Amino acid sequence: MIRLVLIRFAYLAVAHAFAALRLLPMSDREKDVEILALRHQLTVLQRQLGDQRPQLRPEDRAFLAALFTPLARATLRRLRLLVSPDTVLRWHRDVVKRRHARASRRRRPGRPRTVASVRRLVLRLAAENPSRGYRRIHGELALLGVAVAASTVWEILKSAGIEPSPQRATVTWTAFLRSQAEAILAIDFIETITLIGQRQYILAAIHHAGRRARILGVTAHPTHASVTQAVRNLLMDLEDAGSLTQIRFLIRDRDAKYPTLIGEILSEVGITTVLTAVRTPRMNSIMERWVKTLRTELLDRMLIWNEAHLRHALHEYQRHYNVHRTHRSLAAAAPLQAPPEALEAERIDRLTVRRQDRLGGVIHEYRSAA
Repeated sequence: MIRLVLIRFAYLAVAHAFAALRLLPMSDREKDVEILALRHQLTVLQRQLGDQRPQLRPEDRAFLAALFTPLARATLRRLRLLVSPDTVLRWHRDVVKRRHARASRRRRPGRPRTVASVRRLVLRLAAENPSRGYRRIHGELALLGVAVAASTVWEILKSAGIEPSPQRATVTWTAFLRSQAEAILAIDFIETITLIGQRQYILAAIHHAGRRARILGVTAHPTHASVTQAVRNLLMDLEDAGSLTQIRFLIRDRDAKYPTLIGEILSEVGITTVLTAVRTPRMNSIMERWVKTLRTELLDRMLIWNEAHLRHALHEYQRHYNVHRTHRSLAAAAPLQAPPEALEAERIDRLTVRRQDRLGGVIHEYRSAA
């Protein structure tokens, strides 16, 4: 609306400017005659209107206010106008007031709004560090070179509905397990039956943090001696990989196939055995989830002929699981393989993908041909 009024006002100003140019070649007598004629026309219009007030548009009021402002009030009273001089002066005050209001809105009093990227960074630091208050977050921003007031950090947290640090510093069970994952190892027995009806027992272990799975042994008749040797081999593998010093707990169930001796062997290297409660598989949830994955992706999809065939299948699946299969807990990476860098759009158009079958096509792996 304001833009339309300004356009119409500019049109009126230009039109009357050309009209003023038309007056230059006129003599004073011709001008006086035109003024008398215009006054008489004004008298006729006022007689026709009577008590009715003239209908003026906003641009008409703006033009008359700009035209009559330089004149004194006494001069305005001598002129025969459709409106009173006070009305013309009020129009001028309204024009000045609106222009000042527009300029004030453009300048917006107070501090400028915080940059969106800074707000996102503050919320990220608060989410990743629940025990840190706004002062600590402000200090972290200062180390990053982000100049922002501590009160601004507090205001961002408050507007986002984030409670003060003492009320959100409570460690959740999920966060606790993640923080302890590097020190936790889990083992379990998995049962399966071959085509000839023989029951096979698979002893497997998995590291909570890296999700690396290890097949420790396969046998139809597990003995305390074989289980003890499998645990010793596991400890040697962990020592060769340089991760033995990180392990502090080993989770297992109360199966009688585990000898008492393995607790002593583990305690010698600083590992405490944690026994799950009876019929409480959720206490060893990560291992149980891996067992379900093994059954779904391997054991339930192929026929196992004998123990040798089972060992071969488990060896292939262990390699697939640790080197190729992606994991959500690892941000779509494999336990022993970091995810490659994202390809650009033009490279995706030229991408050639090849499939490699394992175990006769039970498992498919896809790789770039480049």
